[in-house]
Amino acid sequence: MPEHTTLPPHTAEDVRDALAAPAPGARPMMRWWWFGPDMDRDEIARELRAMAAAGLGGAEIALVHPLRPGAPDYLSDEVLAHVRHAAERARELGLRLDVTLGSGWSYGGAHIGAEYAARRLRWERRDLGPQPLSWELAPSWPGDELVSVHVGEGLPPSGWTRLAVTDGRLEIPAGRGPRTVLIAWSEVTGQQVKRAAAGAEGPVVDHLSAAAVRHHLDVVGGALLGAVPAALLGSVFSDSLEVYDCGWTAALPARFLARRGYDLREVLHLLEVDAPGAAQVREDYGRTLSELVEEGFVATCRTWTEEHGVRFRLQGYGQPPITLAAQRGAHLIEGEGAGWTALTQSRWASSAAHHDRREVVSSEVWTWVHSPSFRAAPLDLLGEAHEHLLLGITHFVGHGWPYSPPEAPGLGWTFYAAGALDDRNAWWPAMGELTAHLTRLCAALRLGAPGADIALYLPYADVRAARGAGHDLWAACRARIGEQLPAALRRAGYDLDLIDDEILPGLDPAAHPVVVLPRVHRLPAATAAWLDRVREAGGTVLSVDSPAYPAGLPVEMPADGYADEHLVDHATLSMAGAATSGAAGDVAGAEAGAGHGGRGADGGGNSPLAEALRGILPPPLVLVGDGGVVGTVRRRLADGDLYLLVNTGPTHRTLHVSVREPRAALTLLDPGGVSPGESLTLDPAGGALELHPYQALLLLATGPAGPAAVVGPPVATPEPAPIASDVPGTSDASAPADASAPADAAAHPHDGPLRLEGPWSLTRPGAPSHPVTLPHLRHGEEAAETAPLLLETVLELDERTAQGPLVLDLGDGTVLPHTGGGSGYRALLAPPVREIAVVSVDGTEVGVLWRPPYRLDLTGLLPAGRSRLTLRIHGTTAAAAAAAENAEAAAQMVAAAHRTYGERFQMQELETMLDGVATGLGAVPVLHRRR
Repeated sequence: MPEHTTLPPHTAEDVRDALAAPAPGARPMMRWWWFGPDMDRDEIARELRAMAAAGLGGAEIALVHPLRPGAPDYLSDEVLAHVRHAAERARELGLRLDVTLGSGWSYGGAHIGAEYAARRLRWERRDLGPQPLSWELAPSWPGDELVSVHVGEGLPPSGWTRLAVTDGRLEIPAGRGPRTVLIAWSEVTGQQVKRAAAGAEGPVVDHLSAAAVRHHLDVVGGALLGAVPAALLGSVFSDSLEVYDCGWTAALPARFLARRGYDLREVLHLLEVDAPGAAQVREDYGRTLSELVEEGFVATCRTWTEEHGVRFRLQGYGQPPITLAAQRGAHLIEGEGAGWTALTQSRWASSAAHHDRREVVSSEVWTWVHSPSFRAAPLDLLGEAHEHLLLGITHFVGHGWPYSPPEAPGLGWTFYAAGALDDRNAWWPAMGELTAHLTRLCAALRLGAPGADIALYLPYADVRAARGAGHDLWAACRARIGEQLPAALRRAGYDLDLIDDEILPGLDPAAHPVVVLPRVHRLPAATAAWLDRVREAGGTVLSVDSPAYPAGLPVEMPADGYADEHLVDHATLSMAGAATSGAAGDVAGAEAGAGHGGRGADGGGNSPLAEALRGILPPPLVLVGDGGVVGTVRRRLADGDLYLLVNTGPTHRTLHVSVREPRAALTLLDPGGVSPGESLTLDPAGGALELHPYQALLLLATGPAGPAAVVGPPVATPEPAPIASDVPGTSDASAPADASAPADAAAHPHDGPLRLEGPWSLTRPGAPSHPVTLPHLRHGEEAAETAPLLLETVLELDERTAQGPLVLDLGDGTVLPHTGGGSGYRALLAPPVREIAVVSVDGTEVGVLWRPPYRLDLTGLLPAGRSRLTLRIHGTTAAAAAAAENAEAAAQMVAAAHRTYGERFQMQELETMLDGVATGLGAVPVLHRRR
């Protein structure tokens, strides 16, 4: 395992520096889908330049299914030369380039024969009478291997014994009555590489076998790194382990005997039948599978990449049942999945990184975001990314950027699922601001050390004891723990890290003041001893329906576990994450204390678990008025604490904030502001602040401790009236003008808000300008034009008004209901502008409005007299994608690919392409004039 490292003693000043000048390595990357791989050198270079211009930090090449006949074979000289070309152009542009060591997922291909393919156990069951039987056991499929035979007496069978098989012949002696025979075969799972490129078709490799994994790396990795110098690559990548049902490998019996001390084959039937001792055998079996995937896959990949001078980046979850701790064997750890209150794979990954004191942990972000392709808007991307930050993530790999050749018909090529997040999006002028915002946040949140109060134990023994085959350990743990328990912690203001049995030997028992045991019935002795040391160190162990540790403080929570087979693919994972999110869940219910995430006893801030926690210690950041939808993260600094606060919902929040550990100064920073280094100072005892929908702010708590803050349980408060905020980027324009107008406003009518009724003119591409009345929105098919709409009006200001302040306000938008349909994350706000507005004054661009608050400071930009205000409105490309000519071109392309290469994919959710699509301005803008 990598050695523990000590983080540098970062300070509040380092945070300010990171916001002002973030390191280039903090910029988001994009998964770059290469279809075929059928590429053009000039287009490769053009797309890399577009990524750099948009503020992206690089790309990860993912070679996937072809989209037209004639694609060259995977790993052909032509394809390898394209990869080398991309790496060289990326280096010239200052971009990082990564590549997956395989096509599609999981690792495998034509070079994987039966001896190297993923395997599972297949059980044959036969009922017999008392008569003897002699039978030759023959494999039913190439690659099948006999493992063991067992016979049980009676009905139901019991008293199982293992039978010897000599030269393939089974001899069953006479018995006393009815009997049952179980025959265990090792067979190739048959799973083929998903979404494989041309020439990359074949079985998935056995991830439990070091020899099989090394063979794959030698063939695929050897070719790629033979063509591209390692110095040109940021890392080589493995996607999530999706080796379904992988529960056997040839070396398993010997490895099991060496580790567990008994012969698994003698009791193998207990994986299939319920009988005394079955739970322990299954637990031992599952533990051995986890050890084998760590050694056979993770360690082998790490060793191989180090031999070749490149880093290994891993999404370390899935099947075979890899543990949380095993992720530390990779050079770079990555997760995926939004849902800030849930135990997503992003939380799985960040916990491993935190225990290993790593500053950087990435996540695959925007998987299935507001599906289908081209439907997502910048606000969707912002909201989901913020949820990943709340899960401890500090770097993003977007999912994704589809390569598309210039001659492709219609709108070009897209991936079969998820976002098409490239410069074909009509809203692309906002992408630079989005990436800059996320870069600043990632750079700041890498500083210091993790500050979660809660360690949440993963009940491996329980989930293993319930399974006698290959399984996904992350999904099984999440399903057993349920959604309400972690939601109760997060909505009550606490952050958490996951811990497992393998983490504990290197974890200080005093590292977390509270350890939560979630429905634990089986507990290793070493773990129980560690929990004793937690209590001896002054910590608290909360046993949530966990009889395995009676010394813990008992807490009851309603059970809401579910079957882990509901978490099997990317679409389901994304929907599950969204369903637990305040942003994509039932926000109104959450704020009222109803549903799964509110402040009620069913998983919100006033749950039994939250009440027990508050009796032990308040949350580090005490919020009043947050409605259970404001998430927080703490990072420990040398001179204080850094907090991230995120409004995960579509409504404005005014809340009071105070800190548990008193500090001399509280300073609020807006990473999305025009000048993110500027700040607002709060009273050290706490103060009020605003959070706009989906907004993120940073709070620095620094200096010597002052008087202790008065801390108590959150109280129900009515929705406060909006207040003015001086945080850079939100400005005092965040309040309605008439809420803070001077007392003599009646005497100075020009100080009130000015509704910009027009007259307005509208210009569309290829059409003359004509008058238009606001609001003006085009819906569905009417929004199919990807070129922007130009809305213009003339303002006339007197000298006094022109002195300012002057703030353009497009409105608040409309909260949308959560219907539960569709895949992936989506923001539940219909913005006042669909989707962005590029604002110009007298022909000079002065800003872009694309997220709440939809306000822009125009002080000093609007002169006295007449001036021309232009709003260049950009929508999404979804309506254009749904237009008949483009949809038909895409359908013909897919049909041709299927005729040539078989159905390697199906385009997803195209029927929802026009749902909610609009472009234009949904409100009359207001010019706030305040003194």
